[in-house]
Order: sequence, then structure tokens, then C-alpha cells
Amino acid sequence: MVTAGMKLKDAYSLEENCLPATSVSYCFDCDDVALKNFAKYFLHQSCDEREHAEKLMKLQNQLDDWENGRNAMECVLHLDKTVNQSLLELHKLATDRNDPHLCYFIGTHYLNEQVKSFKELGDHSGMAEYLFDKHILGNCDDES
Repeated sequence: MVTAGMKLKDAYSLEENCLPATSVSYCFDCDDVALKNFAKYFLHQSCDEREHAEKLMKLQNQLDDWENGRNAMECVLHLDKTVNQSLLELHKLATDRNDPHLCYFIGTHYLNEQVKSFKELGDHSGMAEYLFDKHILGNCDDES
């Protein structure tokens, strides 16, 4: 289970490590900044970080540490909650700095998606209970 959690953490680290360099690259590639070689450098850094993270995840996949689907869903839910907390803190910072554009962007593109993800991941245990009741326990009535 530890390796499984590390796999998910690495997936989030992949985003955390690659996105800042990619963002900086795009910034330097804008017409008003126009530092094309800086843009190329940071884009290359982003690609390197992605490659390193992907190699680590491939190595960890060889260990095959996922116990079952439920454990994987619980790990994803836990990490999604961590990411959501970071997004909420960023949204609060944008609110405190009176940045309605960033607030709207985070709310629309990230927080709403997080809620959908939480619902999907959180509903799995209720679905399992329902299916167990219907298909397993429901057959008990037929046998008596």
C-alpha cells in the first residue's frame, strides 16, 4: 500500500514539478516579453522533469503494489483532498488580494471539478454496499 500511495504522490509531483517550468516558458514566449531562448530553456526543463517522474512511476509499477480497487480509490480520494485544500488556499489568497479573475478561474476550472471527483470517488463504497445487498443478500431470500 505504501508503494501505491507513492505512485499517486508521484503523479501529483509530476504536475507540481512540470507545470511551473511550463508556465514560465509560456510567459517568456509572450509577444510582450519575447525571450524565446528562455522559453525554450524552461520548456526543456519541464520535459526533463516529466521524463524523470514518468521513469520513476514505471519502476514503481513493476512492484505491483495495488492491493485492490478500493484501496486505489481511497488513495486517490486522500490525495485529491490534499490538492483541493491547496486550491482553496489559493482561492482565499486571490480573494484577499481582490483578484476576481483568478477566483473565477480556480472556482470554474478546478474546484467544481474537484467536487465532481470527490462525489465519484466517495460514492464507490455506497455502490458496493448497494450491490452486495441486491445481488448477494437478495439471493438469500430465494434460498430460504
